[in-house]
Amino acid sequence: MSIAVIIPAGGSGERLGANIPKALVQLGGRTLIELAVAAMSPIADQIIVAAPTGYEEEFRSLLGTEVIVVTGGITRTESVKAALTQLSRDTSFVLVHDAARPLASTDLARRVLKELQAGADAVIPGLKVADTIKRVNIDGFVTKTPNRTKLRAIQTPQGFTFETLITAHKSKSDATDDAGLVEELDIPVKVILGEDRALKITTPDDFQRAHRFLLGEDVKEFRVGIGTDAHAFSADPARALHLAGLEWPGEVGVDGHSDGDVAAHAICDALLSAAQCGDLGSNFGTSRPEYAGASGDQLLQESRKIVEAAGYHITNVSVQIVGNRPKIGPRRQAAIDALSHSLGGVPVSVSATTTDGLGFTGEGKGLSAIATALITRK
Repeated sequence: MSIAVIIPAGGSGERLGANIPKALVQLGGRTLIELAVAAMSPIADQIIVAAPTGYEEEFRSLLGTEVIVVTGGITRTESVKAALTQLSRDTSFVLVHDAARPLASTDLARRVLKELQAGADAVIPGLKVADTIKRVNIDGFVTKTPNRTKLRAIQTPQGFTFETLITAHKSKSDATDDAGLVEELDIPVKVILGEDRALKITTPDDFQRAHRFLLGEDVKEFRVGIGTDAHAFSADPARALHLAGLEWPGEVGVDGHSDGDVAAHAICDALLSAAQCGDLGSNFGTSRPEYAGASGDQLLQESRKIVEAAGYHITNVSVQIVGNRPKIGPRRQAAIDALSHSLGGVPVSVSATTTDGLGFTGEGKGLSAIATALITRK
C-alpha cells in the first residue's frame, strides 16, 4: 500500500512575530517544515509540500529532491488541492499534516495509518477538552454550553483513503481541516487519541511550549552544529560505495582515508562542532593511522562518545546528500535506520538533492553532504 503525506505550509508567521513564512522559522536549530517532514518520512512513500508563493526554491533547497514542492494557495484547502494533483496513481492512503505542528510524532502517524488499514475511511487525532466551552452570540451573551465530555481538540496528521480525500476536495467548500470536508459527505470520521506534543505553533507562547517538548524541562543549554564533507568518485571500479551507513552494490565508491561515507562524516563534523570538540580531521584524520579504512558506523559511534563525554546528549540530526547518484529514495528508510542505530537511536532525517549540473557533484565527479546536529546539556 502506497502512502502519501501532504503538508500545507502557507502560514505567514505574523502572529508569531516573524517576517518570513512560519514553516521557515527555526525551532531547536531546524525549520518547522524540516521537523514536520522528518517526522512523517519514516511512514511515507511520497511527501508533497505546498509552499508559499515565492518561496518554492527555498523549500526545495531545504528538503531535497525526494520531497515534491508545489505552490500553495491562499487558503489551506487550496494548498491541499494543489498538492493532490501530484499524488501517485497507486496511492492508497493520504495523511494531511500541518507544518505548524512540527513535533507531532511518527508514532501518531502510524496510529492513524493503523486505523485506515483496519478499514476506516477517515481518521483524525484529538485531545479531550479541559476547559468549559461556551457558544456566544454577536452581542457577547452565552447561548449554549456544550457538554465538554463530547468535545475534542483536533490535531494532525489526519488520514484518509485516497478516494475519500479526492472526493472531498471536489467540493467548493472551504474548511479549517480536511475532516470538515469529509464530514459534509456524511462519511464517518474516526477520532483517535492525539498527543500533547502535536500542538499547533501560532503565538510566541506556543513556540516556548514547543521548545520545552523538544528539549525537555531540564535542559540547561542547547547547541547546534553544521558539518560538510565531499569526496571524489574513485578511479578504481572495484572500490565499494559506502553512504549513509549502507553499502551500495553496483556503485563505484569514493576515495578517502576511511570508507568515504560523506553523510556519516558530515554528521560527525556537525556533532563535534556543536560540542566544540574539534572536527573530523583533528579526531580521526591521517595523523591517526588506526582510523584508515574506518567505517562511517565506527566514526559515528566514536563521535557520539566524544560528545557525551563533553556532557551533551544528541537530540536530533539531519543530513542532506548532494549528488547525481545513487538514488537515495528507495533506501532512505534503511539509511535513517542505519545512521540512527550508530548514534544510539536518536531521530535522524535523510534527504537528497542534485545541483542541476553545477559543480563537481553536478558533473558526476563525486558526492558531498551537509548535516546539522542539535545537542543538549541537562
